Amino acid sequence: MTRTRITLTLTTLGLTGLLGLAGCGVAAGPAGAPAAAVADVADVADEAYALQTVGFETGLAADPAPSASAATRLQHRKAIRRYLRKNTLHGEVTVQGKDGVKTVVVQRGTVTAVTTTGVSVKSTDGFTLTWTFGDKLRVVKDKKAVPAGTVTSGAQIGIAGTKDGSANSARLIVIT
Repeated sequence: MTRTRITLTLTTLGLTGLLGLAGCGVAAGPAGAPAAAVADVADVADEAYALQTVGFETGLAADPAPSASAATRLQHRKAIRRYLRKNTLHGEVTVQGKDGVKTVVVQRGTVTAVTTTGVSVKSTDGFTLTWTFGDKLRVVKDKKAVPAGTVTSGAQIGIAGTKDGSANSARLIVIT
């Protein structure tokens, strides 16, 4: 029981800390990317970072080059990411973004149902969440954007979005 509490606390603090370290702001686009592509990345920056934190490579945000003084922080972040990558199934964090306070939700699991307006996902611990597709949904497979129709029942995915009341709006889906 104590180990479970420690694991849950570290997972929650780690995700919260990493989102905080990211500044919850706009992620930089890949070098040489057109302005529209950078704007698209900015639209899902928080969600992309949350999924990257728990081990999904989105290919949407470039990691900034570390300065000499940031080397220790970078090593610490990498250690936390490795831990979260193996252990995080689902969670939510409330962050202060450029547009105000919002709740970012992440989940890793198997798609159990797909409709034209949303998807249901079940994590390995049995937790199930139903998501609606957000207005600016991005779906990524092998670090490349793909159509939303690529998400099929039985697929292993990472999904992130926002929560408003009891509704979860998917903004980014990574198919593994």
